[in-house]
Amino acid sequence: MRRFDAIFVGAGQAGPFLAARMAERGMKLAIIERKFLGGTCVNAGCMPTKTLVASARAAYVSRRGPELGVKIAGEVAVDMQAVRRRAHQITMDARNGLADWLGSMDAVTTIYGQAQFKAADRVGVNGETLAAPRIFLNVGARPVIPDLPGINDIGYLTSTSILDLDTLPRHLGVIGGSYIGLEFAQMYRRFGAKVTVIERGAHIASREDEDVSEAIREILEAEGIDVRTGAERIAFARYGEGIRISLDGGDIDASHVLVATGRKPNTDDLGLDVAGVAVTPRGYIAVDDTLSTNVPGIWALGDCNGRGAFTHTSYNDFEIVAANLLNGEDRKVSSRIPAYALYIDPPLGRVGMTEREAASLGRKVFVSKRPMAQVGRAKERDETRGFMKVIADAETREILGAAILGIEGDEAIHGFIDAMNAGTRYTDLQWSVPIHPTVSELIPTLLRGLG
Repeated sequence: MRRFDAIFVGAGQAGPFLAARMAERGMKLAIIERKFLGGTCVNAGCMPTKTLVASARAAYVSRRGPELGVKIAGEVAVDMQAVRRRAHQITMDARNGLADWLGSMDAVTTIYGQAQFKAADRVGVNGETLAAPRIFLNVGARPVIPDLPGINDIGYLTSTSILDLDTLPRHLGVIGGSYIGLEFAQMYRRFGAKVTVIERGAHIASREDEDVSEAIREILEAEGIDVRTGAERIAFARYGEGIRISLDGGDIDASHVLVATGRKPNTDDLGLDVAGVAVTPRGYIAVDDTLSTNVPGIWALGDCNGRGAFTHTSYNDFEIVAANLLNGEDRKVSSRIPAYALYIDPPLGRVGMTEREAASLGRKVFVSKRPMAQVGRAKERDETRGFMKVIADAETREILGAAILGIEGDEAIHGFIDAMNAGTRYTDLQWSVPIHPTVSELIPTLLRGLG
């Protein structure tokens, strides 16, 4: 039995960085990874998908060239094999770079295999038992497949398997109208496929306020995407060389089906019960405000703990544990202000509460909203779709949340993210002087609309 100062199960966007920090302190560490280093972000999430989004946008902008006085001879064509090859290379560069970095650390031993607990301080892998007083779980999540009639008979795609597709679907049916599904829907529409989005709920992107959800729908429908909401009964069957999707509102004949109905944690085969680690009803590892489990010496980081489902929240999990464990600080997950983006084009940048969430908490709020058509940069680039919206506490003048759906909204939102993290009142920002012409220059005007 080999002994280490700490064992990391899973090598996503938290574990390797914490391991590196601990290695700097002279500790002996083991990282166990069942498949690929880098987790979802590197292998099936941010990096490959945003590379595909970039290719899709290039096709979109090229087709719009004549509107901006740029003439392109012939029809704009998309080489799907080249698109896929580029995304795969981006992933491989990141994965190999991480392997080289970890390999350069003498204190870190990387082991490929399936890990399972043998006791609260012991893990088995490849027939060997490893022991350590500290174990960190960073095992991520995977697509969840709903129990729908006929779904197992059609050869569906997931957000992972679709990355291997190097041909253009004739008609892509996307099951699920949330963030992952919407990004792929617009992407493949811009590549040239017919696309239908099918959502059980009344709204796509249902986490958002209704005005944001409806604006997203308008953006997608304007590009020719068929959006079906309120689809309570969905069934599938093989139909010739394609797939028939049966809905209340009529059948859809698709060539491919992408199932994007959520994700579930990779916790069901770790032997957590052997170690006595508690999980939630949805299978997430239960953690406290410092990311410790109910078992002393075991922590859970990243998507598997249900406290965030993004690369930046996973990385922040590492920062919290490192600060507490190595620097004697008192950092808490509850201090984290939620922020994220939806990478359709134009993107949605979001931070803090929605208007609906603030109302549910009984907060008296001010709301201000301005169309992106008022933004000089948006007009100059002829991309005026969307709007900015901010929510503030009417009594404390605290900024509670903001949404920027529009060109560069994923970048401009950081003005609000920084202000909220600093505890800055909106009244202190109303008279700032931003750079012209930028997207962020409308923010002081937006804030002056509060109250």
